Order: sequence, then C-alpha cells, then structure tokens
Amino acid sequence: MWWDDDSIEQIVTREFVCNRLLPEEIERLDRQLGFGENLTDGTYWEWIEQKAKKVFLILTDLGLPDQIFGLIDDSWDDEDLPIALDQVERLALTPYKDAKIEKKFYHRQFHYLLRHLQNGAHLDYHDDELVPLDVAEKKHAANHNPHVDKVMLPREPGMVFCRYQIPLGPGSLSRDQFIREVNGIRHLRNDHLLSYWASYTHREAGYVLFTPASEFSLKSLLSSTPGCLKNLEKNARRQTVMNWIHCLADTVSFLHSQGLSHGNIRPSTVLFSNDHRVFFGGFTRFHTLISTGMTDSSSFDKEAYDYAAPEHGDRRLPSSPSFPPRAADGGGGAVSMTFAADIFSLGCVILELLSFLFKKHGRPFATHRAAKHKSAGRGGAVLDCSFQRNLGQVETWIEQLTKDASKEDSPVFRGVAPMLQLVKQMLAPNPADRPSAGQVQARMYQILTEACGIAEPHCVHNYGSPELDMASLTLGSSPLSPPPPGSPPQGSPLQASPGSPGAAFLRRWRSGSLAGDRRRRDSGGNSSSSGGGIRKMGTSAQEVENERETRRTRKDSSAGGLGIPEILARDESKSWHLPLYASR
Repeated sequence: MWWDDDSIEQIVTREFVCNRLLPEEIERLDRQLGFGENLTDGTYWEWIEQKAKKVFLILTDLGLPDQIFGLIDDSWDDEDLPIALDQVERLALTPYKDAKIEKKFYHRQFHYLLRHLQNGAHLDYHDDELVPLDVAEKKHAANHNPHVDKVMLPREPGMVFCRYQIPLGPGSLSRDQFIREVNGIRHLRNDHLLSYWASYTHREAGYVLFTPASEFSLKSLLSSTPGCLKNLEKNARRQTVMNWIHCLADTVSFLHSQGLSHGNIRPSTVLFSNDHRVFFGGFTRFHTLISTGMTDSSSFDKEAYDYAAPEHGDRRLPSSPSFPPRAADGGGGAVSMTFAADIFSLGCVILELLSFLFKKHGRPFATHRAAKHKSAGRGGAVLDCSFQRNLGQVETWIEQLTKDASKEDSPVFRGVAPMLQLVKQMLAPNPADRPSAGQVQARMYQILTEACGIAEPHCVHNYGSPELDMASLTLGSSPLSPPPPGSPPQGSPLQASPGSPGAAFLRRWRSGSLAGDRRRRDSGGNSSSSGGGIRKMGTSAQEVENERETRRTRKDSSAGGLGIPEILARDESKSWHLPLYASR
C-alpha cells in the first residue's frame, strides 16, 4: 500500500489507535498533556489526531506504539519528519541505545512521507526516499532494453507508463544535463508522440516517464505479427494499417509546423499499443541514449543507415550522446534539408507498412533491396540493403506491389497504387523534389477518404503550414534513380476533381477552416502542444516570439473550444521547481 495524507487521515482513527494500546494506555489518551506547565489543556489523543498520526504509524510498525506518549511529552510530531539517522537516538525509543531499532525507524518513516509524481513535474528524491510506483513489467516489450520498463502510479489507476532509466555520472549525463533535457521536452505533446509525463532522479540515476507505453514496434512487427493485430478481422486490420500511415504523416506534419524535425524515423522508433494506436519515439536525447544501450557510441548503426536519406547516408551515432542528427541552427536551407530527410525516412516506413498488407514485409523486402549486391563465392560480408543505395530495387518493389494491389477486391487496396506513387515522390534522391509533410498529410487524407473508403480517418489537423499547394506535388511515373543532369522535372500534377470530397477538403484546408479540427475514433490522448523537446532550427528568437503572438490572436474552431495557444504554444508561465529533500 502506498500511503498519502488522505489514506493516513482515514485509517488512523481513535479506534485504530486504541486497538494497538493496552487498557491503561487507552485511559491515558484522554489525560491532559504532561508538559507545558498547565499552559495547554490538550490531551494525548488530540495531539495524535492533529499532529502525530504518521509518528504513531511508524511506532506501530516497529512494535512500539506505547512510546507515543514519551515522544509527545518531548513535543515530537509529524512536522519533525524526516528525522536524520544520526538524530533518531534523541527519540529514546528503547531504554538503551539500539542501533537496529533506530535504523528501522529512519527507513520506515519514508513510507509515510511519500512524494507522488505528477503530470508535467520533476522531483529529486533523496537516496532513502521511496518512489511511489509499481513495476508492471520488467522488460519493455518493444525492445527488451534493461533500461526501459513499464510502471504504474498509485494515483493514476489504469495508466501504464514507459519508464526510461538514464545513469547519471561519467560517460552519461550529469544531473544538470538531465534536468536541462527534461525541461526541453516536457511541453512537447501529441497524440502520436511518445510524450513526457513526469521525471525524477533517485540514487545516481534519472528516470523519465513517457506515455503511452508501447507493446511492440514496427521493427518487431516486421518479423512477427502480434496477437492483438492477428485477432482483428481482415478488412479491419487493413484499415488499421492505412490509418497508421495517415497518423504518422499527420505527426511529422505537426513537428515540421513547429520548426522541429524528428531526425530518427525508422522501424524501431515507430511504436504501437495493444489498442492499435501508433506513435513515434526516438526523438529525444534520452531515446538516443537508450537505443545505444549505453555502449560504444562510435559503433555503426545499421538501422539508422538503412532508413536514412541519401544526404544523411553515412550515419553513425554521435560520439557524445545528443539529440538525433539534425541540421545546425541558422539557415532555412538547412532546415528544409532536415525536413526532407524526415520525409524520405517516413516514405521508407510507409513502404514497409504497405508491404505488410501483402505479407511481403521484413526479410523478403530487405533481400530484394540487396539483390544487386549479391555475388558468387563465400564470405560473411553484410549486404547493403539500405533504401538510399538501392532505389532502383525499391522502384521495382513498388511496381510489384502496385500489380498485386490491382488484383485485390477489397476497397482498401484501391488506395495502395496512389499511395505508392506518393511514396516514390517521398523517396526522391534530390531533397528538393520531395513533398512537404503538409502535402503528404493532405494527400494521405485524400487517398483514405476517396480511394480506400475510410470516411473518418483517425486524426485530421491543420498545423498552419504556410502553403499546401497540392497542385505542385507531382506524382507520376518518375523514376527513383537520379535523372541525368539538365533533365526536366518528370511526373504530372496531382489534381482533385472539383466535386470530390478531396477537393472540398483541400478548399477547407486552404481557407483555414480546418484549423484545430480533430476527428477521433477511440482516442483518449492529450491535446497536442509544442515545446522545446526538439531543437528549434533556422528560426531567430524574435521570429519565434512573433509566431507565438500570431497564434495568440487566432481562434480555434474545434468543438472543444480550446484556443490555438493552448494546443500549440508552450506555457512559459510555469517556473521550473526542484523540490529539495528536507531533514532536521
């Protein structure tokens, strides 16, 4: 049982106290206090009831409830807790000094002095304090990393959190660095981001609680289909995958609209819950530390390389732990390049999910990508199955999936071909030829509603993209391989028929009438909000402040009535408090 002030107040009644005292001791409860020289007419019971319920509980746990009278005579009460170990002997709990009893009292007092974790807050616990939480699962199902587990909090029934443990000290983060990283991510929240909930430090380690807790990742999905997905009816499973794709595009659009890049999109950072919810992880320094397993950070990261954009091809983990690689602050061109790299990696992930629909995901796809590198003879060299170095093979794979989709009768598959054409554009070798996140999001919505027959995609937002000119998005049969120098752009403009739902959606989007609009099915997540969790790039402080001021003047059209600033703007009014451990 985790104690708090309410439970102590309810449990420690007069009956509770009397049941633990002898008859003559019970009689003493109503006597006047034996100190104060008649300056008070209070009784021992009144002192216990008003000032010493925690002290009485500790004495009861030690088998010394009768010592409450001596402690009251010496004016001890709950306000004196916690009592330092070298001061416990002043309580005179036994006729002679008993170090064992004193140590038990010292440690037991922390059971009744719990500081509970709260949403959005950080706590620094003393080494001997108890952290009120229960471990729900020793190893996290998504990656079986010893530094990741699932926990539950007594004041948050039914919620399961993903807890990251970060060793503090040489070779990792200092306490100050840990606090700075926490302060940077605590306001960045989105229904499809692994979002900060609370954090604390305890015994030379920092801990961060994220929500929601994932059950599996795309990386594990590519090797084995989890039972929760197998149990879905076939068409429902297909629609779920399509909704995943749209939600991922929506989330990247959210990040880019805030001037933030993910910078680490790959199967291991695409996470799922048992209720079929998809969300991104892997975008903070904590995720980077955990993903390396606290090992040699100079080692080659094959997964990062396989799913990286060509311009970020030779990717290794940074020599010192940091946020996932991003362009340096400053030029808008650097920002565009970083956003474009996100689009490429997102295209890779979407192609893996589309392959999953045809049961051709994982090893078959990787083998196909690496086919051109196979040669006769023996040897243990690892074949290069990256997307960036095998765009020709990726294109033939897309062509095969397009043919396979044409043979299917399910309405969901009618959206596969146009989605694959969009993926081809996302995988363009030249970053400038890739669509923006807002364009990808809008096109995905159009495909789901018009081609797939999914009338109500899981989420639809307008994150305030400057211009979503869908007509500029060319989706034709342009090859993925780089065109010869001087070649004209290939492909044909994407157009929505004037009377189609997609055209109506685009008109609403361009007019701004979708601002803040949300459409949800089975969603109970937090409202999206921006923050400093990921580095702001290419934007001056004044520009950021101007943008915030602009958002303050905008109104939200959602039924919930939340204003844009409440959803997107970071709350700068809340100071950063670090509660200190107090002892006498």
